[in-house]
Amino acid sequence: MKKILSFLVVILPWALKRPMLKLIWKYDIHPKARIGLAYVFPKHLVMKEGSKIDHFTVGIHVDLIHLEVKSKIGRSNWITGFPLGTKSKHFKHQLLRKSELVIGSNSAITKNHHIDCTNSIKIGSFSTIAGYNSQFLTHSVDVYENRQHSEPIEIGDYTFVGTNVTVLGGAILPSHSVLGAKSLLNKRFEETWMLYSGIPAKPIKDIDPSAKYFSRLEGFVN
Repeated sequence: MKKILSFLVVILPWALKRPMLKLIWKYDIHPKARIGLAYVFPKHLVMKEGSKIDHFTVGIHVDLIHLEVKSKIGRSNWITGFPLGTKSKHFKHQLLRKSELVIGSNSAITKNHHIDCTNSIKIGSFSTIAGYNSQFLTHSVDVYENRQHSEPIEIGDYTFVGTNVTVLGGAILPSHSVLGAKSLLNKRFEETWMLYSGIPAKPIKDIDPSAKYFSRLEGFVN
């Protein structure tokens, strides 16, 4: 019954949709947050003031989606995962796994990205997942153990992730850095103020700290 109701809630005007989501699903949605024509039904949803999820985005089979102040998920993104508490044998060896997407303040995910939240994906504040067709994949098959395995992904504060990239579980993009278009990020990096690029990604060149993107006080980029 609740699943059938979810399809009806999607098409409601926001003035009716928000009270329904709060009452029935117990979501924490600020009065100035907003969800468009999108099918977003994680186990828990937190949307702070000014946050937004745009049309045609799907967010399902995830324990938590959390958007901080003025953060945004754009159109036509696919956000899914593998929540805890299922009867499946998958990931039983990972008792501390978190199936979640957490987005810091004033950050944005643009359009048409695939975000696998089998494990935690954290995106810092004032960061941009730009362009189209990027993949964030937290899980894969461990061929040595012959089982599904997952690792978290962390994207730091004041980062810029270029179009059509692939980011694998266990990867870290440090704060104040850029990941070049069509790159493969498959490991942890620590050096800030750096352009990372390539397949696989590696440090390419330093970024001048005077670059204005990295000191802006609001998420919007002119």
